Amino acid sequence: MMKSQLKKLKHIWVLNFLRRTFNATRYYNKKYMEIIKWGIASNEDTNYTYDLTEGNMLYLAHIISFVVQKDNKTILAFINEAQNDTFLKDHIIREIQQSDLKKFADQQIRFGRRMGWYAMIRALKPRTVVETGVDKGLGSVIICAALLKNKEEGFEGRYYGTDINPKAGYLLTGKYRQVGEILYGDSIASLSTFKDTIDIFINDSDHSADYEYREYLTIKHLLTDDSIILGDNSHSTDKLAIFSTEEERNFLFFQESPLNHWYPGGGIGISFKTPKTSRQAQNKITPESNTDNTVSMQAASN
Repeated sequence: MMKSQLKKLKHIWVLNFLRRTFNATRYYNKKYMEIIKWGIASNEDTNYTYDLTEGNMLYLAHIISFVVQKDNKTILAFINEAQNDTFLKDHIIREIQQSDLKKFADQQIRFGRRMGWYAMIRALKPRTVVETGVDKGLGSVIICAALLKNKEEGFEGRYYGTDINPKAGYLLTGKYRQVGEILYGDSIASLSTFKDTIDIFINDSDHSADYEYREYLTIKHLLTDDSIILGDNSHSTDKLAIFSTEEERNFLFFQESPLNHWYPGGGIGISFKTPKTSRQAQNKITPESNTDNTVSMQAASN
């Protein structure tokens, strides 16, 4: 009897409208509380930081595992390595506290999708990593932390970040500066002076679709079949997918699922030719090859 009455009520438009909209709000009501909590507790007004859910990190590990052709447990170990790097986290907190921009940054260190960058660099042992757009340098230091770990294992690598803001990258100091540098000026202008092959390229600068695509065109001649592009804007534009199609590269996308944060999450677009095997053999330091690997973009950084 009750069920039949409820079925009749569903045919009354106003009541059905209220029922459906109430059900829809249940997907978002928790976000309103998270916005209020964030507004009170956080200093961030852009480039939001957060942890990922446990399941989301597992998805991230599986995607990277496929691209680099390593066991997903190995990738998870690299992710845990980054999460448990207390020296790195203490360094970040110290630099934030000393910065005149500290009122815009949180002192709870959450790497989000950048743990995927770290794991890929640890897995592939690249010689050259380029990131456009560094903001305070959270991505810069986690990338350089991975490069320093690789160096301990006998594999040299260097990081180049680009940013138009002369105050960007203030976290990139201390030992992390040994393997990385920031090049200030327009990213495309800086990329135009680059001469080395790029093993991993991370697009995270001007988030307009046109500028993003122009960056890919600018570095196209510096890519090899082993090069990987990570798009930090792929959750909002399809330019990396389009570029990958044009250049006969594969494209995958990882969508973040932030833990206890109102932001729906960004992601990582991954452009690659074929699933990769580690390039450890060609990057291995030998007495003949153990030289300073600072051969490009010096004119742009002077």
